[in-house]
Amino acid sequence: MAEPSKVIHIRNVGHEISESELLQVVQPFGTVAKLVMLRAKNQALVQMEDLASAVNVIQYYNTIQPSVRGRNVYLQYSSHQELTTDQSSHGRNPDQEEPNRILLVTIHHMLYPITIEVLHQVFSPYGFVEKIVTFQKSAGFQTLIQYQSRQSAIQAYGALHGRNIYDGCCQLDIQYSNLSELQVHYNNDRSRDFTNPSLPTEQRSRSSQPSYNDPSSLFGFQQPGDPYAQMSKAAMIAAAFGGTLPPGVSGINDRCTLLVSNLNTDKIDEDKLFNLFSMYGNIVRIKILKNKPDHALIQMADGLQAELAVLYLKGAMLFGKKLEVNYSKYPTVTADPDARDYSTSHLNRFNSNVVKNYRHCCAPTKMIHISALPQDITEDTIHSLVGEHGTIANSRLFETNGKTQALVLFESVEEATEALVEKHASKLDRTNIRISFSQMQNI
Repeated sequence: MAEPSKVIHIRNVGHEISESELLQVVQPFGTVAKLVMLRAKNQALVQMEDLASAVNVIQYYNTIQPSVRGRNVYLQYSSHQELTTDQSSHGRNPDQEEPNRILLVTIHHMLYPITIEVLHQVFSPYGFVEKIVTFQKSAGFQTLIQYQSRQSAIQAYGALHGRNIYDGCCQLDIQYSNLSELQVHYNNDRSRDFTNPSLPTEQRSRSSQPSYNDPSSLFGFQQPGDPYAQMSKAAMIAAAFGGTLPPGVSGINDRCTLLVSNLNTDKIDEDKLFNLFSMYGNIVRIKILKNKPDHALIQMADGLQAELAVLYLKGAMLFGKKLEVNYSKYPTVTADPDARDYSTSHLNRFNSNVVKNYRHCCAPTKMIHISALPQDITEDTIHSLVGEHGTIANSRLFETNGKTQALVLFESVEEATEALVEKHASKLDRTNIRISFSQMQNI
């Protein structure tokens, strides 16, 4: 293995992968000084600002496989200690670009919604902002900012390029646009002409732009107007995932309903699906389809939780079947007699301890963690409770903050999954026990 270096070598970088998408893999760990795309070799070289950031990148991705656009990419230290080339998107020299009063801004690692109002508050201190247009491209969320003067744009570029709107996320990647004038026809949530406030408001179609779920609602926060007042909240959200969202999770998905198929119709029911999918978020409703009993619709509380469920449960084994988990074409599960409603259930895990629950999200493992146990419970009782679902390789009772808990290691992931699905929320001494997957490797 190469010696640690600030320079990271990334392999299997397909031609469809953009620089900004690749940057999102490493930016959560620190500032990127340079990026060189080696298109002919499907490779890239990334130089972090310091060695510690590079070490954090490599250590993290030694445990989790990163992927971009469904394609696995592989990271290792480069034999280079420094990149001397200037062919870097983050090493751009603004003096070599033709300054313009219109800025093209790409927002990386967007964990928090960015509105026209937020953009105006960020950019207006540097001069009169005439127009703002926002749009979604393959590179991510982008916006065009038109100033009244070129000097204002130059000042904004110098002050804001590479900075975060919120602490730890929403990084501004700015370049000069080659447009001479922005055409704005409507004043709405996608575009604004501050020189013509009388423009009409267009009726926005749902599909015109993704809606960004407000993560602050997950923590019971009210959103104030000043974006800088929200920094600590954004940092808390990022901290729940160890500083960054899991690879493959955008955080801006607005599809909440999942279609789960290839279910074992002899053993599955709504409560068992609830026990499994509630690991990744609160459940609103579940409906097993009458005409396709091996299919079910599951409505999660928000799009982020739905993304986590797809990431961690797609391909999981349950009752001898490999689960297919995809987004449904239906935005919600309609309340009807065939749908089970869980929206007010006290068993939804994310009603409290939200940060802790996100931190414990993972794919199914061989080990389960059992809590909310009676104080005088024995290992024999634990074995009697979950032993019917598979071979127990090891187990341990322990106490944390005066509360008895248990770890149970099964021979296989499928056995542990069945134990969770069957026994989570079951009653012991009039208390609903809680079962989660543990990320520990051994007892």
